[in-house]
Amino acid sequence: MKNDIVKFKIILLSSASALFLAGCVQNVDLRQQAKEEKAQEHKSIVSMQGKVDLKEEKAEVAQAPEIGANKPIKILFVGDMMFDRHIREAVGKYGGGDYNYILEPLKAKLSEYDLVVGNLEGPITDNESVSVNTEIGEGKNFVFTFDPAMAVVLAGNNIRLVNLGNNHILNQGAKGIEQTKKYLDEAGVDYFSSDGFLEIGFPIGNPISKKEVSFVSYNYSVADSEGKAIEEIKSAKEKTGIVVVCPHWGAEYKVGDPGETIRALAHRFVDAGADAVIGTHPHVVQNSEEYNGKKIYYSLGNFIFDQYFQKETMEGLGVEMAINPEGGLEYGELDFEMTKRGQTKIK
Repeated sequence: MKNDIVKFKIILLSSASALFLAGCVQNVDLRQQAKEEKAQEHKSIVSMQGKVDLKEEKAEVAQAPEIGANKPIKILFVGDMMFDRHIREAVGKYGGGDYNYILEPLKAKLSEYDLVVGNLEGPITDNESVSVNTEIGEGKNFVFTFDPAMAVVLAGNNIRLVNLGNNHILNQGAKGIEQTKKYLDEAGVDYFSSDGFLEIGFPIGNPISKKEVSFVSYNYSVADSEGKAIEEIKSAKEKTGIVVVCPHWGAEYKVGDPGETIRALAHRFVDAGADAVIGTHPHVVQNSEEYNGKKIYYSLGNFIFDQYFQKETMEGLGVEMAINPEGGLEYGELDFEMTKRGQTKIK
């Protein structure tokens, strides 16, 4: 599993240098001198190694209180993220071509969490955009590709886990998914989809149940995704203490109640072992509820999107999940708003 950035493990590297004295020796005196110099070098190496080990030992002790502190793990979940179309144009017009512009108002806030998770609503490729300057309703208006720079921008703003299980991830075909994973891998951003659950490890010193959280995707646009998701939930529950399901589902622009079918599916996910269900896709915030002691957020709405045609699509919800040392979950909420200049702010 690729999660070097998220695990925050202390890795102690010990290194030893070997020095060899070479040269042409022409008499006994020179050979003797070489022996003495080599012996002196060996003493220096041993002495230096001792200092290095001592420094590393002190560093480990100094960092131990931070790693082992009885503090909750804090995760922030955000909604749909789309970086093409008007967002791409706004970055060029107002952000000088720097995609960090989009998240600039939130950078400090996002850095407060151990992990930020969002739905990546499209592929990251080096293909040219076809949705820029298109009209709503036009075919190309719904075909996305995100600039390769976005992978590094996500990582730099602490969005280091993304869900690829959505209806736009195939906008650039199978090669688009390959490029997406390549760019995310290079930037150190983890991802999960309906291909299988992903385990994310947190600091070893955090004394929660199994020190890991599994993330399971459900994608309504993939055949038999429901059955696969339920099997993944069960498998994940056997390996990790906490399982979070991130479904991409429901009716677009339906504010409030998600409907009986979606509610029933969410309940099946909880019955299968999910500890939380946090959904996306409708582009508007929907209701939340508690079922069998587990929290369900049906839709977080948009987080980064250019749907400026109604108030509800310009608003989004952030869900704060705190995993307490004893293993219990607590929740908080943030309200976001999207501006017509392409930025997202706390409301």
